[in-house]
Amino acid sequence: MTAVWGRAQQQDFRSRVRGCLLGGAIGDALGAGVEFESFEAIQRNHGTDGVTDYVPAYGRRGAVTDDTQMTMFTVEGLIRAQVRRDTGAWHPPTDIHRAYRRWSATQTEWGPDERRKDTGWLAREEWLYARRAPGEACLSGLSDDRMGTLEEPKNPGSKGCGTVMRSAPFGLLVGWEPQLVFQLAVECAAQTHGHPTGQLAAGAFAVIVHGLARGEALDGSVQHALALLGARPGHQETTDALQGALGAVRQGMPSPQRVEALGEGWTAEEALAIGVYCALVAEDVRHGLLLAVNHSGDSDSTGSICGNLLGVQHGETALPPAWIAEVEGRATLLQLADDFAMEMTQAPALHGPSGASPAWLDRYPAA
Repeated sequence: MTAVWGRAQQQDFRSRVRGCLLGGAIGDALGAGVEFESFEAIQRNHGTDGVTDYVPAYGRRGAVTDDTQMTMFTVEGLIRAQVRRDTGAWHPPTDIHRAYRRWSATQTEWGPDERRKDTGWLAREEWLYARRAPGEACLSGLSDDRMGTLEEPKNPGSKGCGTVMRSAPFGLLVGWEPQLVFQLAVECAAQTHGHPTGQLAAGAFAVIVHGLARGEALDGSVQHALALLGARPGHQETTDALQGALGAVRQGMPSPQRVEALGEGWTAEEALAIGVYCALVAEDVRHGLLLAVNHSGDSDSTGSICGNLLGVQHGETALPPAWIAEVEGRATLLQLADDFAMEMTQAPALHGPSGASPAWLDRYPAA
């Protein structure tokens, strides 16, 4: 990719990757303090406009949840898949599963195990060792070594939004064809969720992000996702949800009531629809994110999904500076975003037949 990417293109890509990860984290943090509240309770506690800024959650303002944690490990797994390709091993779902197992360890262990040299840098970040209301399907699906597959998925009946909220990074594989991005997201969703809607909603979200990362319009990216969905068995719930989001755009001014008409966001297709709708009608990033979290439902996940979309669409400089400054884990998110962008555009200079960077292989071991 280095040979075909000019410097300006690489800088634009890095900005979109940063925007995607930071935007998702900001949306997650905005919704974290009201995730389990009705909109009436949100208004009662925060005023008629609902939340307009971070509110305390998990002992601080700007705290992120499992949505951002898992998204980060998706990124780390994708980087390590690229590095492992040099060894002749190439099966990204396996590398993503290993990354998710590293996330799972952060939910059960006190802190990093410094004796292990193959964990890489992200799993050594102490602040990630915190439980932030992780989904039961994600926890149980990753509780043992067996990797769920499309033929034998974990949690066969589950279609929770835990598949969607972690899947934006698949869309950042801009050198891949959309159908391959879709397939990878679907296969990785099966590691924790077995219902077709949970898997297909993750695939659709990844493809939408993919289109935006390539500079396409959001509406066109949604249409592309719908086209890919239509060829898949069991797609109707996800298709109906996305079409509902598109239809809601034409029904009038955005409001919490229009958001709630799309659902509460606890299931994969509802979270996707709400995130897409809020991104479509957003006057700017701030407006879209606040719309995405002020409703009765899974506010952190819908905020995270909307933030991923707006961030990758507009780049990091479109994000509100005060929210960037206060979001938890900002330094780690930026480091991870820059590493991902560098791996995707400069991989031969980091590892390969002509030599390797020891520092890079310490950060992202091929083991």
